[in-house]
Amino acid sequence: MKSILLLSTVVFLFGCAAEPATEIAAPAPTLPVVSISQTAETTFLEYPASLQGAVDLEIRPQVSGALEQVLVNEGALVHAGQPLFKINSLPFMEQLNNAKANQRAAEAAVLNAQLEVDKLIPLVQNKVVSDFQLKTAKTAHQIALANVAQAKASVGTAQINMGYTLIKAPVSGYIGRLPKKQGSLVSPSDPLPLTNLSDVHEIRVYFSLGEADFVNFKAKYPSATAGNLKNLAPVSLVLSDNSVYAQQGKIDMIDGQFDKNTGSITLRASFPNASGLLRSGNTGKVRLSLEHQDAMLVPQSATVEVQDKVFVYTVDQHNKVAKQPIKVIGTSGTNYLIKEGLKSGDRIVSKGFEILKDGDAIVPEVPNEKTPKIAAN
Repeated sequence: MKSILLLSTVVFLFGCAAEPATEIAAPAPTLPVVSISQTAETTFLEYPASLQGAVDLEIRPQVSGALEQVLVNEGALVHAGQPLFKINSLPFMEQLNNAKANQRAAEAAVLNAQLEVDKLIPLVQNKVVSDFQLKTAKTAHQIALANVAQAKASVGTAQINMGYTLIKAPVSGYIGRLPKKQGSLVSPSDPLPLTNLSDVHEIRVYFSLGEADFVNFKAKYPSATAGNLKNLAPVSLVLSDNSVYAQQGKIDMIDGQFDKNTGSITLRASFPNASGLLRSGNTGKVRLSLEHQDAMLVPQSATVEVQDKVFVYTVDQHNKVAKQPIKVIGTSGTNYLIKEGLKSGDRIVSKGFEILKDGDAIVPEVPNEKTPKIAAN
């Protein structure tokens, strides 16, 4: 009886051990999914820029002398024709008086030579004197006339130099520093100018594009040439404090060639500056806008970067995921603007994709708005 009971127990245990164990599969994760659609979008590119006035001049003396008066203050706004400096004019006044005296003497010599010619004409006609004497007198008269012309030129030069003693503003603008003070000796050969004058009613903003950026620029605006820039979109100016200047500017110059040293080409945009906020020497960034009519935007938070490549996790019709590379061509707010890798209607995992691998199945959690709202800059 005991043997039969022991045998039954062994058979029962052997039967239990022979039954295969079954594993319970983990449920598919529920993850948020968004659909990609095409839309019109604007992106921006920014380039460092330097600012210059419409006219930036060095004010220098054109004659040497003592600086008698400084008629402006540093930083003052002056108008075209306004006196700025006065150089001692007494030496130039004496030069002018001397030139005028020489002119009067030359004119008197002309009269004297004319009298000699008038005296000899009847004598030659009556054959009292030879014709040679008359020709000599006429030549002397021509020399006297030439001396008058030379004397007049000397008077003109003296008057010009006299005018140079009062230095006036050639254009309206702002005065710079004044290194020379009243009483200083000044000369055209001085290494430093008397001051700088900037006309900043309009500001010229210079920036450079690399070869690749310029190719893209020309592709966007194929008609843009040195003489045809009217159809270019307006540009913005980002100031050094990252604020955007209130008024937009226009690109009005493209350099004719690339700089061999930097491999870039210079462009210029002009901005109105009636308020005088901008000054020569300011720095900032030019912001170019690019319009994309059929753009596809992907939230940056839905991407992962691996070895300089950007990937998303797409979801197919069977709710299985695949790691898909995309080509980013710009940004708009917190989104990537993409060129390749996705098409309109594709679905991607927006969060929680860190736990996924190719071929995994998920349960899509679709938000109320199927298409992500893209906040433009």
